[in-house]
Amino acid sequence: MSVTEKIWVRHYPPSIPETLEYPDVPLTQFLLDAVKDFPDRDAILFLGKRMTFKELQLEVFRFANALKDLGVQKGERVGIMLPNCPQSVIAYYAILFVGGIVVQINPLYMERELEHQLVDSGAETIISLDLVYQKIANVQENTRLKRIIVTSMKDYLPFPKNWLYSLKEIIEGTKLKIPYGEKVRSFVQLISKALPTPLEASYESGDDIALLQYTGGTTGLAKGTMLTHRNLVVNCCQAAAWIYKAKRGQDTILGALPFFHVYGMTVVMNFAMRMAATMILIPKFDRDLVLKMISTHHPTLFPGAPTMYVGLINHPEIHRYNLSSIQACLSGSAPLPLEVQEKFEELTGGLLVEGYGLTETSPVTHANLIWDRVKSGTIGLPWPDTDCRIVDPETGEVLPDGSVGELQIKGPQVMKGYWNRPEETEKVLKDGWFSTGDIVRMDEDGYFYIMDRKKDVIIAGGFNIYPREVEEVLFEHPAIQEAAVVGVPDPYRGETVMAFVVFKQGKQVAKEELEKFCREKLASYKIPRLYEFRDELPKTAVGKILRRVLQEEAKETLSASKVET
Repeated sequence: MSVTEKIWVRHYPPSIPETLEYPDVPLTQFLLDAVKDFPDRDAILFLGKRMTFKELQLEVFRFANALKDLGVQKGERVGIMLPNCPQSVIAYYAILFVGGIVVQINPLYMERELEHQLVDSGAETIISLDLVYQKIANVQENTRLKRIIVTSMKDYLPFPKNWLYSLKEIIEGTKLKIPYGEKVRSFVQLISKALPTPLEASYESGDDIALLQYTGGTTGLAKGTMLTHRNLVVNCCQAAAWIYKAKRGQDTILGALPFFHVYGMTVVMNFAMRMAATMILIPKFDRDLVLKMISTHHPTLFPGAPTMYVGLINHPEIHRYNLSSIQACLSGSAPLPLEVQEKFEELTGGLLVEGYGLTETSPVTHANLIWDRVKSGTIGLPWPDTDCRIVDPETGEVLPDGSVGELQIKGPQVMKGYWNRPEETEKVLKDGWFSTGDIVRMDEDGYFYIMDRKKDVIIAGGFNIYPREVEEVLFEHPAIQEAAVVGVPDPYRGETVMAFVVFKQGKQVAKEELEKFCREKLASYKIPRLYEFRDELPKTAVGKILRRVLQEEAKETLSASKVET
């Protein structure tokens, strides 16, 4: 398949052009445009709190000026360790206005994961939730952090929820003592003291780095993916073209996907700014809360992950809720089962289609058509201006149509590279072509099928989990000689983590001790849920552990209910 044979564009509907024009603007321009055209439209709905685009812009300008006063400069990396809340949106755009580089950090991370990301990025400032402050303080001396800016969930709750939140903390004795001072600042105090002086984004070109989005790897060390303003602007414009029935200033998007994940960041937060759409912010996915928000605020668009849709369709009282506002849903992060798609569409009357993307591609590259021809079981067609080819994974030779091979992608949404890792970048990015590591085939209509996923990656609940990282933690346990981690089918999460363990001679511990050990070093979604203790692990002649064999054996064992759980 040559670069020029884009057979998929033949199946674009008339409303989707083959190529698009992209504005040469910073990502922050989307917010300015939304304020100009729809100043009084709600930008954010958060647990009863409403914030218009004009109000959001004023908060962004205040916080941007506060960051400037603290000494944050162009090119400086600034961490955000927050769930979906107004503060996360304000911080994100404020950092970009002062020319900083956003470093998204999962609030679930444990100290080991947090420290690596802070050290690798060189971040000197972080905005965090009070609940995770202590984790940051514990690793600060090992990093370049100079400033910790702390906020609470109650800071942007409406009255009386904010008052009740504080009262509950006092009654339960859970109020956190944050040592505010020169190095630890209050988010709300910084904003209250700063002026909302308008700022022009500190922007030189679309090649300016906007974001370091960390993604795992087979080495076990997460790499910072450098995504530029152009990358992110482009992917939002591509999304707007694909979701062509969405109109600026008319839609409401359910923000259940976390913004610290590149998928939620692009298809909810940045896309909402591009479309001047209202965002319903969900701090943590809870199906009761999500159903209530849908019934109350009537979102038209609901990007999500299969686990979210699975959770909702299996809610025992789903028929009590009005879900008829939902028009379109784009599912990503993991394969979408056909039965889930059909049931969700039946319950809502909306359309649910599967897409595909990677952190390195901002992230979306493929999706099924929403209002036109859908091929279930595929990741759909490449988006406008996205070139694809299939190559031999060993030789790199371009393969003919119909072949099964590795997917390579070229397009304006492909990353600049990995932060401070030129050798890693060269391995996957050559002449603009990004090697995904995913094995695919393309049919005669240009629809792509995932045949085998990126080597060894486990996708649980939409999160990518790299076995090597979990294995390295297990290897730190003094009783473990060998460990191998694989993904096994899970009816809710899609996959779950299973660990095969060989103990050192004369040493053995219970599963509960290993769980406790991992809980101190890994985010909860990475912790193995299943364990099997063995005398040895299957290996190749050169000693490489045969993960595929373990996976197949695990499936058989699970079906026979012989695994220790």
